[in-house]
Amino acid sequence: MSDDYLSRIGVLIRDARRHKNLTQAELATSLRTSQSAVARIEQGKQNLTLETLARIGEALDTEVVTVAAATPTNLRIEGGRKLSGAIDVRTSKNAAVACLCAALLNKGRTTLRNLARIEEVNRITEVLDSIGVKTRWLPGTSDLEITPTGEHVTLDTMDEAAARRTRTILMFLGPLLHEFDEFKLPNAGGCDLGERTVEPHLQALKNWGLDVVASHGYYHATVDRSVSPTRAVVLTERGDTVTENALFAAARYDGTTTIRNASPNYMVQDLCFFLQELGVEIEGIGSTTLTVKGVPQINKDVEYHPSEDPIEAMSLVAAAIVTQSEITINRVPIEFMEMELAQLELMGFTYEMTPEYTSCNGRTRLVDLTTKPGPLHAPKDKIHPMPFPGLNIDNLPFFAVIAAIAEGSTTIHDWVYDNRAIYLIDLNALGAKVQLMDPHRVLIEGPTRWRPAEVMCPPALRPGVVILLGMLAAPGVSVLRNTYVINRGYEELASRLNAIGAKIETFRDI
Repeated sequence: MSDDYLSRIGVLIRDARRHKNLTQAELATSLRTSQSAVARIEQGKQNLTLETLARIGEALDTEVVTVAAATPTNLRIEGGRKLSGAIDVRTSKNAAVACLCAALLNKGRTTLRNLARIEEVNRITEVLDSIGVKTRWLPGTSDLEITPTGEHVTLDTMDEAAARRTRTILMFLGPLLHEFDEFKLPNAGGCDLGERTVEPHLQALKNWGLDVVASHGYYHATVDRSVSPTRAVVLTERGDTVTENALFAAARYDGTTTIRNASPNYMVQDLCFFLQELGVEIEGIGSTTLTVKGVPQINKDVEYHPSEDPIEAMSLVAAAIVTQSEITINRVPIEFMEMELAQLELMGFTYEMTPEYTSCNGRTRLVDLTTKPGPLHAPKDKIHPMPFPGLNIDNLPFFAVIAAIAEGSTTIHDWVYDNRAIYLIDLNALGAKVQLMDPHRVLIEGPTRWRPAEVMCPPALRPGVVILLGMLAAPGVSVLRNTYVINRGYEELASRLNAIGAKIETFRDI
């Protein structure tokens, strides 16, 4: 770029930053760079790549470079490399979004510590900012501060584009039923995983008088204040987000609610711990029966540390296995990985583990785990998920790429989602032998002779990462295109894998 062009871009960036009331230091934190680098950019003294300009545009919520910002991000992977060293598990995506939604229950200031800075969180903060809840990343940290700016949120100003890009918007139903007698929300988005009915949410929330009609792209909700739970609320699906929505409704109900068939999964436990910080009394955490004594008005300045992500931990274990590497994975939430590790042991996987210690939330049990490379064999039985404490549904796809290196035939049964198993056949482009038996089952023959390929990233988070892991195993250069969905759930996954020996380059088409 010419010096004159750089100067003009620098002025645009400076003006956009000032318009957002950000200091150079705060913008630098968002971009993960130094204040001096931001100063050089604004003075027109710093060469800029399209990737950097796109990141600046996203950080400032301005179309400084419209084409670059709108162009999909791709990954170029040089596979067949051994990984080595240590890597930390980041905090949980699903716990983060649950706590973000729970912050709507609080009229005081909520600070979520060491939050995963991922696209899913970005979409929710965009929605919150648009309805009158101020969010800001504290300078130099990954701590997010959430502060209501008025007595009630203003749904008429909601950023619907952001709302429609995440299924999390469905989890606003529980908090908002305390605020409005009538409201509407855009239909939910997120991963493409087939028909995912919202009926269990609606059945649960009817116990607090919420009635929802879906039409013309919106959920139209009305609340009958005369209705309250007269007996135990029995969830028709032991779903994580269904349980969370019921907890939101119970948290500010002036009475005691018993929730049966509740999910005891990791993100639900984190939400319960956070609600306890808000003064809500909850018994039975970690079980399928929760007893909740609500607090009608919550106005409290609180901070909370979400715990580490067992799905990311499983992703890193799978990366080590398929690249036949010895790495140490720190801060593994072992309570939510025990079934996965037991299944891997049946396939011949070996590892070492430190004594347990406690996460920053004071509750979740962590270990450091060192993987040991070695041959694997197919399990005798099919691999399938179950509600916690069974094998996590979100960890199931990683067994596909692991089965691809194991000797023998492995059947994987994804009975939860209508079409997620279909995306696993994309591993065939990399040399795997994955046969689709029906929309829920695949048969995988191993071991695989990996080969590089160019693949369009599946529109579902975990299958997208599975294809990335297959590319790490395949000698040669592969390309994974349009990887936004991976950024929804993982923070800087490529650069963190590069730090332990991978070679992954992020690029955009022009």
